[in-house]
Amino acid sequence: MPLKKSWVQSANSATTNFPLNNLPYGVFSTKGEDPRCGVAIGDMILDLSMLEDKGVISTGDDPVFDLPFWNEFMDLGQDAWARLRAKLTDLLAEGGSKALSGNAKLCAAALVKQSDAQMHLPIVVTEYTDFYAGRHHATNVGTMFRGAENALPPNWLHIPIGYNGRASTVVVSGTEIRRPLGQLKPPTADVPYFGPCKRLDIELEMGVIVGAGNEMGQPVTVSQADEMIFGYVILNDWSARDIQAWEYQPLGPFQAKVFASTISPWIVTRAALEPFRTSTPAREFELLPYLREPKPMLYDINLEFSLQTQGASEPQVLSRTNYKEMYYSAAQQLCHHAVGGCEMNVGDLLGSGTISGAEKDQRGSMLELSWGGKEPITLASGETRNFLEDGDTATLSGFAQGDGFRVGFGECAGKILPAVTEPDWTK
Repeated sequence: MPLKKSWVQSANSATTNFPLNNLPYGVFSTKGEDPRCGVAIGDMILDLSMLEDKGVISTGDDPVFDLPFWNEFMDLGQDAWARLRAKLTDLLAEGGSKALSGNAKLCAAALVKQSDAQMHLPIVVTEYTDFYAGRHHATNVGTMFRGAENALPPNWLHIPIGYNGRASTVVVSGTEIRRPLGQLKPPTADVPYFGPCKRLDIELEMGVIVGAGNEMGQPVTVSQADEMIFGYVILNDWSARDIQAWEYQPLGPFQAKVFASTISPWIVTRAALEPFRTSTPAREFELLPYLREPKPMLYDINLEFSLQTQGASEPQVLSRTNYKEMYYSAAQQLCHHAVGGCEMNVGDLLGSGTISGAEKDQRGSMLELSWGGKEPITLASGETRNFLEDGDTATLSGFAQGDGFRVGFGECAGKILPAVTEPDWTK
């Protein structure tokens, strides 16, 4: 599929994240105005609340775009999703409808420079589940802690492993992240102590936005799960590795994960990613029938992790990988989540699990890049890192490469702040 031309000239660049082929959805605000729904086109944001108010677009009787989240629109269903995308494509296409391009006053009001806008969390996150579904990551971590012969648990090649996280601490890109406190127990100590995390890490993931739910007790197929997905974001599941090492057995991550998860501000729809579908990898064991995919369910999305320290003048890329490295697709994960009768809701967020490739420079976490802290990363500034230090800014980004265009996600970034001063625990 080639580049679709728009009369918004910045959308026709081969390097923009937001051509007409993309049309991702977000929530933005401008000075003195409330957050509302918009769509990215080139270096601009199209104000959907304004177009709805002027009658240029409509989804029915009640307005849905003057809200600071996309949940109400998602709840309208797939037909509404398709109609909006078709309408926006027509309004923004070169040679399309003149309802917007032919109205200079409306154009001036409804198109906002991205540089003049503040982005907000695009949905109300109803629930958050994180998976552990990247084989290279799971193998690397398992090798570090259990040895190469026991790297993958016996169930890993048969089942998408996951755990429930905290929706309350999912934040939008640009939100500063406070270093967490918790219990830590060094290998040489007999008992734990309490203090700031010393092994703070990123996890390079994709996030899935669930746009349609199922009833409690009613499982869904992989095909149905795929249709339930509204879109994708980039996700950083921040991790306190030393807190995690002490607490994760026998029930898994808790305080090590719940302090923050960051997502990129733009939801790239499943429709925009359709040309980039690809298959999951070959498997040693055939999956059980309920998990088998009837068509390609992964996507070819280039991903990147860069780090900027306070002492550096610019960020440095530490890792490049691709979403197609995942062992389980989002549709398989969603199917498995619901198969026992779990009710999935509009606004649920699923994390893919850390995405790593086979090579060292394709690893999606600092735990892997520094091999558990045993191989420090030397930066261009001369500084070294095993894990994140206060003042460091971690940025994740990604795009799918088309024929002369990109379908991009924008940045998923966060700066690390020092831990809070411990309170007086006797009060």
